Amino acid sequence: MPTSLNYWWVTRPKRKLNSIPEVLAAFSNVALAAQWTGSRNIHILFEDELEKDGLKRVGERRDHSGSGGRTYQAWLSSLGLIFIQENTGIPYLTLAGEAIMSGKSPVSILKEQVLKYQFPSPFGIKTRVSDRFKVHPFIFLLKLMMDKRLDYLTEEEIAKVIITEGTDDSDVCYEEVVHKVLNFRSYGDSALPENFIDNHKPSTGSVNIAHPYSHLIDTANTMANWLEYTQLVYRDNGAMMISPDAVGEVEYIINKKWAFIPNPENHEVFQRRYGLDPWHQKDTRNLLNTGSISSKIIDMQRIRQAFISYSLHKPISKVDAEVITEIASKTGTDSLLVQQVLYKEYPHGAIGGFMSNYYEMAFKGRDEAIDFELATTSIFQDIFGYKATHLGQTGKRSAPDVLLLSDSEGYQAIIDNKAYSNYSITGDHHNRMVHNYIGNIDSYSDYKLQIGFFSYIAGGFSSSIDRQILAEYDETNVCGSAISVANMIKLVENHQQSPYSHKELRDLLSVNRQIRIEDLSR
Repeated sequence: MPTSLNYWWVTRPKRKLNSIPEVLAAFSNVALAAQWTGSRNIHILFEDELEKDGLKRVGERRDHSGSGGRTYQAWLSSLGLIFIQENTGIPYLTLAGEAIMSGKSPVSILKEQVLKYQFPSPFGIKTRVSDRFKVHPFIFLLKLMMDKRLDYLTEEEIAKVIITEGTDDSDVCYEEVVHKVLNFRSYGDSALPENFIDNHKPSTGSVNIAHPYSHLIDTANTMANWLEYTQLVYRDNGAMMISPDAVGEVEYIINKKWAFIPNPENHEVFQRRYGLDPWHQKDTRNLLNTGSISSKIIDMQRIRQAFISYSLHKPISKVDAEVITEIASKTGTDSLLVQQVLYKEYPHGAIGGFMSNYYEMAFKGRDEAIDFELATTSIFQDIFGYKATHLGQTGKRSAPDVLLLSDSEGYQAIIDNKAYSNYSITGDHHNRMVHNYIGNIDSYSDYKLQIGFFSYIAGGFSSSIDRQILAEYDETNVCGSAISVANMIKLVENHQQSPYSHKELRDLLSVNRQIRIEDLSR
């Protein structure tokens, strides 16, 4: 029998949460309203669906029992997105799961699920996490990062100190952990108890002799990835810290009283409470009225699945003929049914999933620079309504990443993407913007219009960015700005509620400094 886990633990078929919407859609397509408990064929079908959609690597399986499908199902369950009805063995989406499938922002929904994550839980009990833990682990981590005595956390500190010693939400426990983290920073592994490795063995009870902490590091890395997905934190040179744009929100979060969801031994009751989305106080659905599954309902689910997957890679602000044709082609279903389903269920499109991926791109450095530039081009074109041209792939040092044209207001604009968490305008980059992009715009633009603004978009910026932007304005007399990817997302969300005109966008992106969250209040 597996040993009890004497540390926080989360399942990790994938270490990041980006693919949750697609995995949930695949599960919905195969398993909803089917007998899940004990149905090996359904487990295998789910695993097949994951492989078909490129969500799970195709290869020789450890067995043919559908264990891979069960692992992914446990992942969805652990985050409160699905539950298994006790008396029937049939799975259902929680309200949070339904909200993701309806096209709402997966970041805002999963942020709530991560913050509410607790030990004990049905998942924790099933995976034998020690009952000494009664804690909201991600709230605990945020609180530590906000503490001026620490300022940041490393994965090693999370692995070797926090997930083993953070037993509860009390001030006493918290202060003990702070002290132990500081001690670990001073003395390293020698600060750990002599019996540390023996007391914190993996679930198999067998320690990797060559890498005795690897199972703890893997868990810490996964938990850091989950927290990073919420857009409340970022990582820089191995340190995880609060995003400057999120400080106010994190202060509110850690000062809030987080009650524990009761009855973790009752899976269905617990999951329906844990799985409440941000728009509901209670799950009052009558699951007895779900009805039988017809071929039309199956087709409708395939349409939803295809649309959710498509929306993660393209910002869909409205359902139009292009979207309908694409989804009909992907699913092989009648375009009229596609139109009916999409118009009814996604009347405002679905941008949240795309924007969550956009956030990730802003911290990848050069690895995904082209993807970041292409995504920015799509945002300004498909959402804000500019004529947007991606120039970054030409490789010309004389051209910026994206060129914008506003016919309605008669100006063009320059966008430069920087996929870094702490971007600073170096001397070379300053000269490039001043002399190449602005001073020599005729070399890459056919438009004979004034330059309305220039703007840098990055994961985050150095403290000197305001002075650097102003220096470029002083040399060119063209107004500019810097905007973090988190505030770009807020800008898009605002636009969805009440569209900005190109004049308003020009005014906003011409402030000659970094755009702050208060600039986006309307």
